[in-house]
Amino acid sequence: MSELTLFSKGGNNLPAHLRNLELDETTKALMGGNGASGKRISIRGGVFRMIVDGKEVAQNEDRSMNIVIVASNPNVSRSFYAGDYEEGKNIAPDCWSNDGISPDSKVEEPQASKCASCPQNIAGSAKQGGGRACRFSQRVAVMLENDLQGDVYQLTLPAQSIFGAVENGKMPMQAYAKFLGGHGLPVTAVVTEMRFDTASATPKLTFKAVRPLEENEMALCQEKGRSPDAKAAISQTPAALDGAKPKAAPKLEAKTDDEAAPAPAPAAESAEEPVKRQKKAAPKDVAAILDDWSE
Repeated sequence: MSELTLFSKGGNNLPAHLRNLELDETTKALMGGNGASGKRISIRGGVFRMIVDGKEVAQNEDRSMNIVIVASNPNVSRSFYAGDYEEGKNIAPDCWSNDGISPDSKVEEPQASKCASCPQNIAGSAKQGGGRACRFSQRVAVMLENDLQGDVYQLTLPAQSIFGAVENGKMPMQAYAKFLGGHGLPVTAVVTEMRFDTASATPKLTFKAVRPLEENEMALCQEKGRSPDAKAAISQTPAALDGAKPKAAPKLEAKTDDEAAPAPAPAAESAEEPVKRQKKAAPKDVAAILDDWSE
């Protein structure tokens, strides 16, 4: 069996007992990471964009796309950029929270100990628009309806695609999930249409159910929802999934031998002043620090 045949799309040539396996820790270690792919769907500019490891590989300019939601971060996340945020740039946020309660443990310079009391969470703290500088979002893992044997993608929903009332039958995610739940139907059991709201000045998605999943589709999607790709999609920020490096802490200058050694004490009978320690070299400026860790 050739390598091409063995790894054909969907793995249909593999023995039944090897299909849809989760990667084990050995494989993840040898892959040099967590074994998950860095694939996501961006809605930048009101266009569905397929991003793989931080690079845009395809666009879908249709106003809607059919997906199956296979997993979701249970919490609304937050992210804050100290500088001007440029969408599409592979830059990690300065501060972020996966649970919306407190900053992530990997944040170098948390803006506050709790998100609720953070100055970046105050209305008007944003540089433009008068909103909050710290943005709300929610990450979900999705499959494409026409490729349920394929990849899991991260979809990050901005605040206006999560919250809000139903308008002319258009439902943001929370209203959509409540609607399905009120009818005893899990959101993971249906094909969902996500559609751009053309009445919104910024990219905003609304949702509606298209059809229930077939039994075999349901089993497959449940398996995909437990995969490393799905877990990474709902637990990692888009920047981390793209492979962006976290912002580095300022480097400390190494002390010289003269600085490290204590100054000798003067003799009792000497009237001379003690030897003064040399001043530390000035710390590098921000540009120099960024040059050190940039690729």
